[in-house]
Amino acid sequence: MSEQCSQHPVLSPSERMVLWLDTPIGPMRAVADATYLTALEFHDERPGTGPIDAAGLSAPLVQIAAELEAYFAGKSAEFRTPLRIEGNDLERKVWARLMQVPLGETCSYGDIARDTGAIEAVRVVARYCGTNRLPVVIPCHRCIGSDGSLTGFGGGLWRKKWLLRHEGRMRPVGLFAEERP
Repeated sequence: MSEQCSQHPVLSPSERMVLWLDTPIGPMRAVADATYLTALEFHDERPGTGPIDAAGLSAPLVQIAAELEAYFAGKSAEFRTPLRIEGNDLERKVWARLMQVPLGETCSYGDIARDTGAIEAVRVVARYCGTNRLPVVIPCHRCIGSDGSLTGFGGGLWRKKWLLRHEGRMRPVGLFAEERP
């Protein structure tokens, strides 16, 4: 048996594992199978507590835990955890476009609608942002109203505001900017 198999459980394709993560904006629940992260959810309360035993987790859960730790510490906004993104063609286009919005920047729902060829469907784009099962990794919080207002976010507007401010502090300022502590 390989070392990887001994560290991570062997799951059938339909089996899912759950990992609860404590973040500065409340608990997050990560769901994955043996290969892909399938969901990341904000919660107001975490059921139970206890230490994380990384040896018993699937590789995607171990990876997303490390990436989110770096993200919330302000060290990195790179997410490389393999994702299982399910949805119709337009949903996938919306989410793919959201992943192109640079750290510390925003776009409007109208921008996304135009860029995905769904200009008549701004409300549909907003709904798809709301059904994003992988917030933070697919940064739907970077999508705002065309007037610059914070609108709709499944995790609550206070979290959206926090994430945008956090990313604003993480954003590179320029070629000759001093490194932040």
